Amino acid sequence: MMEAELPEIPKEILEPYPKDERSIVKMLLNMTSTAMKLVSKGAMVSEMVGKAVLSSPEQIKIIEETGAYVRDLREVAGLTQKDVSRTIHLADESFLTAVENGAATLSFELILRLSALLARHDPLPFIIKLTRTYNPEVWEILEKWGLGRLPVQLERERKFINIYRGHDRARKLSDEDFQRVLAFTRSAFEMALDFAHDGEN
Repeated sequence: MMEAELPEIPKEILEPYPKDERSIVKMLLNMTSTAMKLVSKGAMVSEMVGKAVLSSPEQIKIIEETGAYVRDLREVAGLTQKDVSRTIHLADESFLTAVENGAATLSFELILRLSALLARHDPLPFIIKLTRTYNPEVWEILEKWGLGRLPVQLERERKFINIYRGHDRARKLSDEDFQRVLAFTRSAFEMALDFAHDGEN
């Protein structure tokens, strides 16, 4: 059998993120695509996914909850199932009904298409949640690679950058003064890390 073809990343998924964060988002999505390729092992990924997600009652419950989550996002966006099906190029509208009822699973390509439509302001959590639900074998690989920590790190970096962006005075500093502030910040940050590490121990 041929290897499963991996989908391109829709540009709408990257657009909500600042340019300095897009490389991390792309890395996460490329890692997911690579994991899909590893799991497929020459078989169509969608076939593997179908068998994997129906393997336990716990997983069935998670699929039902995720389907309800998709339905809630769709309704909040003010879209009908017909609207969504047409926009993401689903030939059969009943497939989306089955997904929302927890009776069908989504391929990674459809997860990407849905995220660009239903979670366009911050698609990353949506992609991670649905990948974890519908592709548990893929998610197992991604967790081993440390991908589960990437969104957390992204959010932490965003908060750190916002400290700088929240002070107009910082933007008016001369290069020399900025270097002094940076050196002090680095020293204070390393000291704070030591305190946090001591607290954990």
